[in-house]
Amino acid sequence: MTTAAAEQLEAFLSRVPYIRFLGMQAELAGDEMTAILPASPHLIGNTFIPALHGGVIGAFLEMTALAQLSVAEPTRRLPKTIDVTIEYLRPGRGGLTSYARADLRKVGRRIANVHVEAWQEDRDKPFAALRGHFLLRGED
Repeated sequence: MTTAAAEQLEAFLSRVPYIRFLGMQAELAGDEMTAILPASPHLIGNTFIPALHGGVIGAFLEMTALAQLSVAEPTRRLPKTIDVTIEYLRPGRGGLTSYARADLRKVGRRIANVHVEAWQEDRDKPFAALRGHFLLRGED
């Protein structure tokens, strides 16, 4: 993990207020970033199961994609979301910590194509996935 990448990631995480609301964190291991969403009662949408709120899951996936882009493209400003498709594969259980990893499928001069998967106890059993396109912008 380079110091510049870690600083870039921390800057991104502290810049977005909703990330602080979620309690989202991230760890870098080399060039791979893992986003972490600790279990918290305020993230529950269905108290009967209990399960994470769908909006929380979608935001967690999108913020994971943007965080990975901020590390991979440090000289650019924060990308803008063009479109995302979220696949809710199974309930995200409310009492468990959630994890996500973003795969930058294609990073061009203007557009990035990103795939994100989120899991809880078993990485081979994701509970949600995101496919998205993001507009990359030049330096400030």
